[in-house]
Amino acid sequence: MDPVAALNEIAFWLERELAPSFKVQAFRRAAAIIAPLGADEVAARVADGRLKRTKGIGDRTFQVISQSVDGEVPDYLADLRERNAEPLDAGGAELRSQLRGDLHSHTEWSDGTVPIEVMAAAAATLGREYQAITDHSPTLTVASGLSAERLTEQLDIIAGLDTGSVTLLTGIEVDILEDGALDQTPELLSRLDVVVASVHSKLRADSRTMTARMLGGIRAPHTNVLGHVTGRLVQGSRGTRPPSEFDADAVFAACAENGVAVEINSRPERQDPPDELIQRALDAGCLFSIDTDAHAPGQLDFLAYGAARAAANGVPAERIVTTWPLPKLREWLAKG
Repeated sequence: MDPVAALNEIAFWLERELAPSFKVQAFRRAAAIIAPLGADEVAARVADGRLKRTKGIGDRTFQVISQSVDGEVPDYLADLRERNAEPLDAGGAELRSQLRGDLHSHTEWSDGTVPIEVMAAAAATLGREYQAITDHSPTLTVASGLSAERLTEQLDIIAGLDTGSVTLLTGIEVDILEDGALDQTPELLSRLDVVVASVHSKLRADSRTMTARMLGGIRAPHTNVLGHVTGRLVQGSRGTRPPSEFDADAVFAACAENGVAVEINSRPERQDPPDELIQRALDAGCLFSIDTDAHAPGQLDFLAYGAARAAANGVPAERIVTTWPLPKLREWLAKG
């Protein structure tokens, strides 16, 4: 087995399980170290002990590499494959099979963990028709949000990538600022395929203030998706956080009126929006987008969680934009 592929597959499965990032990065770092060497050189360095003494190669990663060089499926990888043999969530299997893509993901350009091309390759492996790259906007400095200059550079790089079977959509997760404006220039937003607008700050503002802020973002002409609607956290390493307070009827009416999809965020620590708000968005006539908000390749498989929640709440597939074929999706995205 190719040792680079084995190391990267292990990282994928660990990301899918939400393993600590340092553990994941140990395997990705080892893969990056041996990738330029070639198969014969890797085998020689395993045989004479040089690889085991190489900085960045630990006991576990060396074991994976040496077993791969011997033509075996590494024991650690075999165990992970067995552990991850079943879907993350068995609910909503029929709906999950209809999902064609994902409109919300992050790369190392902001607070994701891998380059754009690695996310694209993972999306292709998972059979996605399209994958949006939506790194953060400049105000979110804690997540290395993209300035106008960096976003422009990213667009040029994406345009030059050969991504094979998956179509990469350019995009941004743009902050809805306190005054309801979007945190990027209208000119740049107009160049993007996908604009996910989200609130990331002052989440405990009063209902009137938060509602006005959200309505501003929804009514902005380039907004396509309202991201992680309540901002809540229900589990995970960051602890828990209650949902923001806002006038849900007004917000969802604005989404329906402006053709903005309500995101069903698939991250297990978010599960956002809550079921009751999914029902209210349904009643308001909203469209939905089931997205992963992935920050690493293995997290792209989180669509299973979102599909299960959408199915449990009776969201029809035809109202989920990420079930649409790419030409129909592009037509909707270009509404602004």
